[in-house]
Amino acid sequence: MRPVQIGLLGLGTVGEGTARVLFKNAEEIARRAGREINIAHCCSRNQSLAAELSLTNVLTDDPFAVVNNPDIDIVVELFGGDEPARELVITALNNGKHVVTANKALIALHGNEIFKAAQEHGVTVGFEAGVAGGIPIIKTLREGLAANTIEWLAGIINGTANFILTEMREKGSDFSSVLKQAQELGYAEADPTFDVEGIDAAHKLTILASIAFGIPLQFEKVSITGITGITPQDIEYANELGYRFKHLGIAKRTDKGLELRVHPTLIPKKRLIAHVNGVMNAVVIKGDAVGSTLHYGAGAGSLATASSVVADLVDITRALTTDSENRVPHLAFQPDALSDLPIVAEDEVASAFYLRLRATDESGVLAKITGALADRDISIEAFLQKEPVQVGDDVDIIVLTNKIQQQQIKAAIAELSGLDVITEDITCFHVEMFND
Repeated sequence: MRPVQIGLLGLGTVGEGTARVLFKNAEEIARRAGREINIAHCCSRNQSLAAELSLTNVLTDDPFAVVNNPDIDIVVELFGGDEPARELVITALNNGKHVVTANKALIALHGNEIFKAAQEHGVTVGFEAGVAGGIPIIKTLREGLAANTIEWLAGIINGTANFILTEMREKGSDFSSVLKQAQELGYAEADPTFDVEGIDAAHKLTILASIAFGIPLQFEKVSITGITGITPQDIEYANELGYRFKHLGIAKRTDKGLELRVHPTLIPKKRLIAHVNGVMNAVVIKGDAVGSTLHYGAGAGSLATASSVVADLVDITRALTTDSENRVPHLAFQPDALSDLPIVAEDEVASAFYLRLRATDESGVLAKITGALADRDISIEAFLQKEPVQVGDDVDIIVLTNKIQQQQIKAAIAELSGLDVITEDITCFHVEMFND
């Protein structure tokens, strides 16, 4: 049977890994796919790496030469970013070529357009590598858990943020020093905004939620908070109370609709996901039939991500003789069966909350704080008051609330901030127990 010819766009970290995996495991891949998979065209300006990988004879610096090459069956887009990636992918689909990509931003922002074009031309888009690197989480949601109604999912889906929080907890370092370390180790970009402000995680959550709940991709409706506001003191206090900080993407089905949120979260230390450290990723999925399942592994890296890219290539190769209407739908549900499940407004999201208040050390302070919370029908789950370092110093007061709506805690913070005993801005984070 004729080998499948692929066009590779990019020889960066993932592109190089993909080429190396295809060459190293060529025989095993062919056994699984049913035919050989060859790199027939490659776009990169890295001529020395292309020579090392024996790709010089198929090398070009024009990506459109690849997507317009009539001999190419599958285009592998590994440039990343928005443009020209979107235009290249759409051009490839319009040319009747299948596409594999590791570009989560592309899918989160333009996936609805891309999947429509793929459906119109009877081709497939593989994007397993776009979320959680080497963890086959998309295939798990789309196929392995197809019998379930998904109730919620929560994931550590950005390795950079998880590395920073792990180092802050284990070494007591502050955010800025750990961020610098992450940049020196290559875990964080020179501009780390997408990672530390939660944008990258929100791209990935958008994709997971769409597949889990059968809704269109809606990145613009994700509530996003980064990790820059977490201090070593917060991490220490959380530990004293039996919790760990993790930066989570959460999608949860409720009576009001679907919650889509990315934010720092306190998790009980007894939960397995609380022990996912460093640059590793993990996703917990709660299905009505299977219960809770945890999926753990490398969230990034050359070969780990390449593993997912090549898995998509094998899947598409297997399906080349299958009618397009009989293939697994891109977003798990049939295109005409996507739901209009509403997205819950940020203020109506319900969870427990962690509050850190800086207050004067005098009698009556606790009564004022508990009174303000009671005025908003907020009950207290746990309470911690730290001793002043010196007589007359202000003190930290930590409050864990029971589950309430976000608008309640916002109103309470506004009232508390007006008290004359509160001396600094109040810190607030979500707390998730994952009992339901």
